[in-house]
Amino acid sequence: MGEKAKRNIAPMQNAYMTQHHVKEKVLAKRKKLLFRRLAIFFLLMITISYMLISTLISRNDLLSEKKMEKEKLEKTIAQLDKKHALLKDEIVKLNDDEYIAKLARSEYFLSEDGEIIFNIPKPKDKEEDESY
Repeated sequence: MGEKAKRNIAPMQNAYMTQHHVKEKVLAKRKKLLFRRLAIFFLLMITISYMLISTLISRNDLLSEKKMEKEKLEKTIAQLDKKHALLKDEIVKLNDDEYIAKLARSEYFLSEDGEIIFNIPKPKDKEEDESY
């Protein structure tokens, strides 16, 4: 019965009602535009967030690769520094005449007049002795 009663009521056609309908349409239009702007804003924020996060992840991977490369190069530098120190010591030793004479005797079996050099083999490891 309520539905029939509503249908039988004729709408009023006065200035207040037309103004009220216009105001409702304007508010509905504003609300629709607000939702569209918010949707575009959130899509834009999601896109920017995705770009920032992907950039952060890729930079983090690049940073970890660079750290590994740095550690590897630092190890290489340490090895080269040790080798450099050994070579400097060798240069100092090679400037000494006694060391050169000792090296010539042991490596090249050179001797002075009247000197006899005996070559004594170095002892072998126990594992090699046990295999025979």
